[in-house]
Amino acid sequence: MSSSPAARPSPHRMKPATAAKKLGIYLPAAPEEFRDGAVTRDELAELEKNPPAWLEALRREGPHPRPVVAGRLGVSIAGLTRAGITEPLTTAEIDELRADPPLWLEAERETHRKVLEEEERIAARQRGES
Repeated sequence: MSSSPAARPSPHRMKPATAAKKLGIYLPAAPEEFRDGAVTRDELAELEKNPPAWLEALRREGPHPRPVVAGRLGVSIAGLTRAGITEPLTTAEIDELRADPPLWLEAERETHRKVLEEEERIAARQRGES
């Protein structure tokens, strides 16, 4: 394997918002030094491999960004919006909704399930399956 400059990953620095998205965290809840800095690919890999206490706590307790909330509830981001959920939720708030799902959550889960089934049907057809 060549060790030419082209073969090595660039030390490209990403904006904190990009790094937060890749880490699945809500940026405003991250420490100031994370929010105000830029993160290299190597630093991001290190955060993923050996998350500091603040990152573990954010992932465990939240507040969580909408993609994480949607995933944990089994709905789409659009479904959250239709339900009026526009702010991040904590793990406790998500668990509350999961323990006693309101009607909107049950309906959005069903809608999301149907969309995923349709996407799979289309993908199977494109692969030549029936």
